[in-house]
Amino acid sequence: MLDLGAFRWKIIAIHIVAVSLLTACGLPRVGPSKSEIYSGSVQKQGNSFILTVNDHVARATAVIPALGFSRKFRNANLVGSDTIRAGDTLGLSIWENVDDSLLAGKGLNSTTLEGVQVDGNGYIFVPYAGRIKAAGNSPETVRQNIVNLLKEQTPDPQVQLRRLAGDGSSVSIIGAVGGQGVYVIERPTRTLGAMLAKAGGVTIEPEVAQITLIRNKQREKVWFQDLYDHPDMDVALRGGDRILVETDTRAFTSLGATANQGRISFPTQTISAIEALALVGGLNANAADPKGIFVFRNEDEKIANQVMGQKDLQGAQRMVYVLDLTKPNGMFTARDFVIRDQDTVYVTEAPFAQWNKVIAATTGSLGAVNTISTSTQSLLGQ
Repeated sequence: MLDLGAFRWKIIAIHIVAVSLLTACGLPRVGPSKSEIYSGSVQKQGNSFILTVNDHVARATAVIPALGFSRKFRNANLVGSDTIRAGDTLGLSIWENVDDSLLAGKGLNSTTLEGVQVDGNGYIFVPYAGRIKAAGNSPETVRQNIVNLLKEQTPDPQVQLRRLAGDGSSVSIIGAVGGQGVYVIERPTRTLGAMLAKAGGVTIEPEVAQITLIRNKQREKVWFQDLYDHPDMDVALRGGDRILVETDTRAFTSLGATANQGRISFPTQTISAIEALALVGGLNANAADPKGIFVFRNEDEKIANQVMGQKDLQGAQRMVYVLDLTKPNGMFTARDFVIRDQDTVYVTEAPFAQWNKVIAATTGSLGAVNTISTSTQSLLGQ
């Protein structure tokens, strides 16, 4: 005769063993535990340095991207907007005080000449006036010279001269601006900030806008806000300059027991660990361990030696920084610790969260045992 009580407890024991094995290797989780991360430290034959963040570490790692123009760019003098240069493009409108004009068609007394290029020697050619020296002169001087030369051919000529966008004193602007294009350097637009304003301003968030200035083979970058916070960064432009406006491409990755996971772009020039957690919705209240916040980073050689108190580390080092928000100054330390481009911010699960999963798995399995036992009793007619 089958002892149903003994049989039932054997089934329960089998399921408890199965759940224990499942707990050891198969329960779902957000990522590695604290102990698994620490097992990868160099002290345990791993290849990462694991450091608890304190005031010293926070100061040593607080590196902000160094953007700004060199002394060569900052010390450049303003271009004389009234001086024509080789490569400039001019436009001419000429009126003649006769019915049978030299330049205009029959029945007309005015003509327009567009795209008159100042050649490499600084000259332009105007019909019936000949070659005229333009480079080094103001537009008004060139205009008056054209008038004087045309007077010999037609009575009382009237000339209007204007500068057009060309290779001489013009710049090109592309990227996140109101109006991309080629712009002439004029008296009101001889600096970078003024030229950007003429192009319609930036169309992205000013806090993350970066301005790249390309001059010949030299390429330099500055934060848009620095043009106004630091007037020496609002540099003078040169003909042929190229200006690129783009958003900051830096980002960090959030994983683990946070409200949201993903790749997060920097919303400002600098963000702290506290701000990074806030950007992903904070810690998961049902799972996160506030003692186990890890920042994974490939650290620069100089900074790595400084935080480790060593001098022999060579090349970039794998660093894991640990934040504990439960310490008396934990929140302040996290507020002072700067997150950098390509960092991975990982929050471990609290032990209680794993225990809950074990209980849930066990409870579910015991429910299955009861079902099996009931079915067995039915089959045996008990």
